[in-house]
Amino acid sequence: MEFDYVIIGAGSAGCVIANRLSANPSVSVALVEAGGRDSYPWIHIPVGYFKTMGNPKTDWCYRTQPDPGLNGRSINWPRGKVLGGSSSINGLLYVRGQPQDFDHWRQLGNAGWSWGDVLPLFRRAENWEGAPSPERGVGGPLNVSENKVDRDIIDAWVDAAANAGYRRTDDYNREDQEGVGFFQMTMKNGRRCSTAAAYLKPVLARKNLHIFTHAHTDRIEFEDKRATAALVRINGKNQRISARREIILSAGAIGSPQLLMLSGIGDQHDLGQHGIAATHHLPGVGRNLQDHLQARPVFKCNASTINTETKDPFQLAKIALKYALKRSGPMAMAASLGTAFLKTHPALETPDIQFHLQPFSADNIADGSHDFSAFTASVLQLRPESRGHIELVSSKPEDYPAIHPNYLATKTDCETLVAGIKIARAVCRTDPVKSLITEEHAPGPAVADNDDAAILEWARNTSTTIYHPTGTCKMGQDKMAVVDEKLRVYGVSGLRVADASIMPTITSGNTNAPTIMIGEKLSDLILEGAG
Repeated sequence: MEFDYVIIGAGSAGCVIANRLSANPSVSVALVEAGGRDSYPWIHIPVGYFKTMGNPKTDWCYRTQPDPGLNGRSINWPRGKVLGGSSSINGLLYVRGQPQDFDHWRQLGNAGWSWGDVLPLFRRAENWEGAPSPERGVGGPLNVSENKVDRDIIDAWVDAAANAGYRRTDDYNREDQEGVGFFQMTMKNGRRCSTAAAYLKPVLARKNLHIFTHAHTDRIEFEDKRATAALVRINGKNQRISARREIILSAGAIGSPQLLMLSGIGDQHDLGQHGIAATHHLPGVGRNLQDHLQARPVFKCNASTINTETKDPFQLAKIALKYALKRSGPMAMAASLGTAFLKTHPALETPDIQFHLQPFSADNIADGSHDFSAFTASVLQLRPESRGHIELVSSKPEDYPAIHPNYLATKTDCETLVAGIKIARAVCRTDPVKSLITEEHAPGPAVADNDDAAILEWARNTSTTIYHPTGTCKMGQDKMAVVDEKLRVYGVSGLRVADASIMPTITSGNTNAPTIMIGEKLSDLILEGAG
């Protein structure tokens, strides 16, 4: 049980790293995943996130602490627990972010992370099926397709936004993100293209790549502050997996800081409260938590939507048959179809809000869709100022950490979300979508458009995560940074972190594509002999 590299977490970044490092036959690579194989059929059917989120076989099923910004509500935080990680259960939406996001990372002192540095990594990762562009990649492992599912209500919203004065975009993943259009998806031939499908499946036969599933890492072992082994429970049996060169932590924005703290890397005062001896005092571990909070305005309509179609057994059979025969139709639908990256104020340099347009609606996905025809114009703030944290509740690896998102804790965050909700309503008062809407279901007419306090209160009572936790092992040069620009954990050797937790600031949009890029970047850093 000794390897050159031990990667903990076979998620969006971990699968990438396992592929790239094991391409060298002279090194041995162990990939350690707490979840199982991605054999559950619903993983591979795009609409299967309805079956995988909240399912303990594929989801860690985290839940936040009561959050003051949500009027004391606790909410579910799904995270993938399976080969492919969250890329196996997410909404398949592919968004790189704005060039300014990465230039800002560089401005914070992280050499090698500017837009010019990371664009080649995005291009290398992807196989873009859309119109050729020098900014898009072809031939990479990750298939990225254009939207292939048309819904009249979503088309009408996009047209209405254009009529309201917002410009259209046919590719928000180029230099300029701004505009209204349709999502791109990690999908191939009507099936989900997770990092397990894209990066792992093609290389399973490599003799130097060893994949351990149902393998829960309890902590990392150190000798003279050098990471030497992962202590792992495989099907309940304790194992020690040693690393001759490095251990790479890719357990995600919750799992990575938890594992660092369990291993004695974190705030020594907090660790001491749980009887954990400090290997290295690093107070930033678990701090700097960021997420995208979505408000979900819902509009009843007279157009056909998933809500009513899935309530009709005949329609449901037609949908299933269409997917079985053609890999198309609603079962080949990502979590959202239409999108918009817009500014709440014209003086802004770049968009500060994003829309996810969905031809269905629900109070809670777990409870099923509404029994009336409706669509959702979900809106979020792209770059929240609020910062939360993750902390241990005990020294036991099986005890989930406490998650404190700290949503809507600043004036800017509150004002931006309220402005986004108003834009959603304004577009819905514009034709052609206006003529298809019969009633605003939420927030509803009782919440007046000129009453910002009432809109904010509705948002606090109903908003939820859109599943983008980041930042808890941030990259940087300041005293709260956890890793340097080469993703090496400060204060120890032989240990790096590569996943969404290293983001100093959250990217402007869905975070899966940047996390895959982080995996590509770490692979280069190791292969180039950095550090």
